[in-house]
Amino acid sequence: MPQPLRSPMPFVLYRRKHRPLLIAGLAACTALLAAQQPSTYSVEVKVVNVLATVRDKHGKLINNLSQSDFSLDEDGRPQDIKYFSRETDLPLTLGLLVDTSLSQRRVLDQERSASGSFVDKVVREDKDKAFLIHFDREVELLQDLTSSRQKLQEGLRLLQTSSYDQDRGNGGSGGGYPGGGGSGRGGYSHHGGTLLYDSVYLASDELMRKQQGRKAVIVLTDGVDHGSKVSLDRAIESAQRADTVVYSILFADKEAYRSTGSYGGGMGGGPWGRRYPGGGYPPRSPQPQQEHPDGKKILERLSRETGGRMFEVSKKETVDQIYQQIEDELRNQYNLGYTPNRASDGSDYHKIHLTTKQKDLVVQARDGYYSPRPSESKSAQQQN
Repeated sequence: MPQPLRSPMPFVLYRRKHRPLLIAGLAACTALLAAQQPSTYSVEVKVVNVLATVRDKHGKLINNLSQSDFSLDEDGRPQDIKYFSRETDLPLTLGLLVDTSLSQRRVLDQERSASGSFVDKVVREDKDKAFLIHFDREVELLQDLTSSRQKLQEGLRLLQTSSYDQDRGNGGSGGGYPGGGGSGRGGYSHHGGTLLYDSVYLASDELMRKQQGRKAVIVLTDGVDHGSKVSLDRAIESAQRADTVVYSILFADKEAYRSTGSYGGGMGGGPWGRRYPGGGYPPRSPQPQQEHPDGKKILERLSRETGGRMFEVSKKETVDQIYQQIEDELRNQYNLGYTPNRASDGSDYHKIHLTTKQKDLVVQARDGYYSPRPSESKSAQQQN
């Protein structure tokens, strides 16, 4: 059993071989967030970078614009774009987050196959790197950041659902994810988990935040979170702070919902008691019950506010075709940089509005950014 580092409310992102990788105080994030935000502080923001994709009214990607074709406002104030480039060949850090909860068991083979093809086409071993996370009632890193397509393919092969049937009715007493060594993942229950928000938070805050350059996360899920410690707002904030674009692929299997009697369920056997020292997670605040959360709206917001895009798998649009569209976007991005022409007022979040002077074009970019906290600024200075 992994031993978390000292933390008042630890939450662990596991390596494949159950070595603890990352600790984040997710359970206490709501209380700590309020306590950590001072009334005012001064932070110097040197350059704000914005990745953008542009389409015409027919949805065709436009990749021949120049710096003078764009207009940018921050909090309603016009800004001078000082840096501009077309991001067609620069290094990319990519994260794949795959939902392995019970609701995805019938579509996981398609997701694995399409993800493998995407990795082979997009990840350039001399420039790019990627990681792979699966999430259900826990968040586990199957493959850490690597430039090796072979290692990523090996990680994708670990995305299995066979142990779910083997553990049915065991009440979480054994089995576990393949190779997990009895992690207590056995048994089905309406109290299972789909830690979508936690996975986005951990991928952004603990992996992407430390990387430079272009960063994108692709989430394959039905969009229904169950049991996360952090909220959707906090997950979006973590991606924005890490300058990470989130692409969402909605792959919903309605038959799975009918067969389990739950929406987006997962494995159960108790509220993750075997994952927290001393037995049991700390109590979480009461949450309003929502029988049928709208996964599509959740993923649309997650992607829109981070500058990405939400796709939905259907008979007309397969997951392979969606991956091709994401690949095209990643190869046809613009990177714009500016220095805010304002004095620091202590505001944490700043709204960005990026448009083109050609009014019939549609710009896809993140909605805003968070000023770095003092600790983040010091860390960035040390890295530089």
